[in-house]
Amino acid sequence: MRTFLALPLLLSLFAVSHVQAEDAPVAGAQYVELKPAFVGTVGPGPKIQYMKVDVALRANDPAAVPRIEYHDPLIRNALVSLFAHETLESVGTLEGKEELRSKALTAVREVLEEEEGKPLVDDLLFTNLVTQ
Repeated sequence: MRTFLALPLLLSLFAVSHVQAEDAPVAGAQYVELKPAFVGTVGPGPKIQYMKVDVALRANDPAAVPRIEYHDPLIRNALVSLFAHETLESVGTLEGKEELRSKALTAVREVLEEEEGKPLVDDLLFTNLVTQ
């Protein structure tokens, strides 16, 4: 009788530990916030319009973080150049913001690939994007 009671308990413990392992964050994922935020004018119009972007880079290899931080000036330069070509219309929709995020990730990875021989960054996140 005890075996019948213990079996469901063991199965439920196995199921809980299996679910917790799948929900765990990626081991070693590190975020590098690019500070200060990127602030600049947007669009060619006669009215001055601004865009502020906070960027975080995700690296799944903790050893990549110092290399990313070392190349911060080159990364910032690439992103400033990219953001300078945007308009309010291009970042005014969710699809436009996602496209800009994708372009920014590509730009950062290209810089790191050129300097380090590998992209080092697994993702780029806009933690804040405001236009005015």
